[in-house]
Amino acid sequence: MILATGPRQQAMRFILLLGVVSLLADVTYEGARSITGPYLGLLGAGAAVVGAVAGAGELIGYALRLVSGYLTDRTGKYWTIAILGYAVNLLAVPALALAGRWEVAALLMVAERLGKAIRAPARDVLLADAAKAVGTGWGFGVHEAMDQIGAVAGPLVVAGVLATMKSYRTGFAVLLVPALAALAVLAAARLRYPHAHVRDLEQPSLGERRLPRIFWIYVAAAGLIAAGYADFPLVAFHLKRTGVASDIWIPLLYAIAMSVDAVAALAFGRLFDRWGKKVLIGAPLAAILAAPLVFSGSFPAAVAGMVFWGVGMGVQESVLRAAVAQMVPPTRRGAAYGVFNSVFGICWFAGSALMGLLYETSAFRLVAFALCAQLAAIPLLLRDSYHCATPRRAV
Repeated sequence: MILATGPRQQAMRFILLLGVVSLLADVTYEGARSITGPYLGLLGAGAAVVGAVAGAGELIGYALRLVSGYLTDRTGKYWTIAILGYAVNLLAVPALALAGRWEVAALLMVAERLGKAIRAPARDVLLADAAKAVGTGWGFGVHEAMDQIGAVAGPLVVAGVLATMKSYRTGFAVLLVPALAALAVLAAARLRYPHAHVRDLEQPSLGERRLPRIFWIYVAAAGLIAAGYADFPLVAFHLKRTGVASDIWIPLLYAIAMSVDAVAALAFGRLFDRWGKKVLIGAPLAAILAAPLVFSGSFPAAVAGMVFWGVGMGVQESVLRAAVAQMVPPTRRGAAYGVFNSVFGICWFAGSALMGLLYETSAFRLVAFALCAQLAAIPLLLRDSYHCATPRRAV
């Protein structure tokens, strides 16, 4: 790809431009995600429905990346696929303001994740190739940090709307502004880097046609992490049902987590380039600390739990993705990201649905399941790390 072989400054500018798109996109859909749990509850959904909808959204958002990743490798139409996905991803959010039933809201939530499924592999391949010039972990970390600036701003915007307008519908409606801004910046990026998708379409060698064994071990570990990670809509549902946090504090807690996510992404990105994949155990370790705290019934404990929850998300969204680029040949990256995210999403769906059911009987059972899943991932991550050479630091 042109950007991967260009100057370091050019690659960094491209990463920053994609970061602006992600920043605005996150203002849109992370702002919405901070209140979708309580919103579904207000429309008549129960905890099991909230967990299932959140999990189904993640299932669609990740599982269909298998198809999108294959098409990305097959066609090389990175910009076309990315732009289409972003359009669906972002425009579904303000449409939630028009939902009058929880079933309609659920469909729109799933549609938002569908758009993310379409665009994610293409975006990740573009980002991975550019990040090679600055350090894979650092490139993904910078992108994730910018992404999380938007993830902090979105819930704050929604919290402000709830504080002043007392309306969930208005909260969704105002998110049309950053959605349109993100699409405008994406269009500008396409015009500025029209050939950023150019790749030699050579046939992969026999050794490159199959994804390596180390990749599958890694995918298994990531699946366990996903299964045992409580999705925020279920956390928010718990906080509202138990009265641990008010309607205004729920999106603020999400904003705190997203702030931590941004810092963790940068820190773990730098550590990844220096020390390799051993740092990935930060994801399950953070989840182990987060689950008992956020479901404890105490507001201070919930705040602490959301901090650890944010650390785990920062690792997942930055170096967990960056590691994939180092395991597979360039000609198989689209497919690898598709497989990785498909397994991740299926496990997230299964785990979210199960945790929703467990919560209906006992929060303790939910926490126990989360801890078991995260603990099971650690040996696989450690085993996987010993099969990879530590990447050299970018110069």
